[in-house]
Amino acid sequence: MSAAPGAPAAYRPVLRPRVLLSDPLLDGAATVHLIKDAETGSSFKVGPKEHFLIARMDGERSLAEIGEEYAGEYGRRLGDAHWKRLLGLLGAKGLLAAGADASPGPSTAPPPGAAASAGSSVAGPGAPAAVPPRATGSSGASAAVPPGAAASGHVTASVPPAPAPPVPEKRTLLRGSLPLVADADATTARLHRAVGFLLAPAVLAPLLALTLAMEAVVLVHAGELLLAVRGLLANPVLLTGTAVLLWVSTALHELAHGVVARHHGGRVSEIGLRWRLPAVIMYCTVDDYLYFGTRRHRIATAAAGAVMNLIFLLPFCALWLFAPLDDATHEAFAALLLLGSVQALVMLVPLPPLDGYRIASQLAGATGLAASTGVYLRLALRRSPEAAGYPRRARIAYPAYAGATALVLACALAAAVAGVHHLLTA
Repeated sequence: MSAAPGAPAAYRPVLRPRVLLSDPLLDGAATVHLIKDAETGSSFKVGPKEHFLIARMDGERSLAEIGEEYAGEYGRRLGDAHWKRLLGLLGAKGLLAAGADASPGPSTAPPPGAAASAGSSVAGPGAPAAVPPRATGSSGASAAVPPGAAASGHVTASVPPAPAPPVPEKRTLLRGSLPLVADADATTARLHRAVGFLLAPAVLAPLLALTLAMEAVVLVHAGELLLAVRGLLANPVLLTGTAVLLWVSTALHELAHGVVARHHGGRVSEIGLRWRLPAVIMYCTVDDYLYFGTRRHRIATAAAGAVMNLIFLLPFCALWLFAPLDDATHEAFAALLLLGSVQALVMLVPLPPLDGYRIASQLAGATGLAASTGVYLRLALRRSPEAAGYPRRARIAYPAYAGATALVLACALAAAVAGVHHLLTA
């Protein structure tokens, strides 16, 4: 680029420290990156070329240097007007740090009205929908930049009225949520210091091996355990005790997500209780797991809850197998093993909003996996030319997700039918 008034080539833009960038993700037929301001919670999508530029705003490279890298990668240079639009949009969303070398000057200020709020939209023709807060873990508003806008040299600003802030859920006797700690991140940090040694490979690998062995035992003795569940229903005292233990397992499930996220550099924003009477459960909100450095860390965070449910069962399995227990207690532990295993495995079913869906989304490298799969399959079944326009990775990932989900649900249905048959005939 040339040095023009308002967008000097020597300007070295730098993102604020808490701006997070994701890996490339499939979003329908497009490939996008998520960008999040961890301080405000606002998040939005950009295309690969916009991400190429934004990711290099580290305060070390000047606009001229970034422009040269961009031209070398994509064979096209960006003009000063395009730089000013991009910097203005990033500035309007508060993503650029102050005090960078060679300030871009007043003409890089956001377009009129764009600085109204961090929730203003950045969009153009064909821009993808905004990232849903649940998908990104953000509680703020979202916006979108059309993928490829920088490639064509067009970054347009569309500034609709700022959306109203989300209305907090009204807390009633029947439904609501209640934070339990003032600083969830500090609480999770203390928990990580106490139990983080369990995440060391030398400790975690034997624990995982033991859980696999336990599940093999549960499978072999499934008929006996199922009858124990039926017998448990006739003993209110042991039934209550088993229910309490399952609730504790659910609470540990949530805390495990937070501890593993903390282990991989994540931040926990809230730990609390959520009730939809008669159900009362704990929750743990991890804000930024989608932005962890590796896919393995993201999958580990999503799977941590179910793994914790299974590890929780290990001492009860040992007691059931080896301890001299009275018949009632032996039967109660047997029922706990089956119910706890089902609880963990259900969380791994790849349907939203379960943990299994988050794992499947990471394996596929996609955001909005279920919705995108539905759209693609409808197009493919109609033999629409649009289906052929999807990238090869999407044409593999979406049918694979649909097939894997159908297989898991078929297995679950078969297991349920076999269990009912055993209860009726035993």
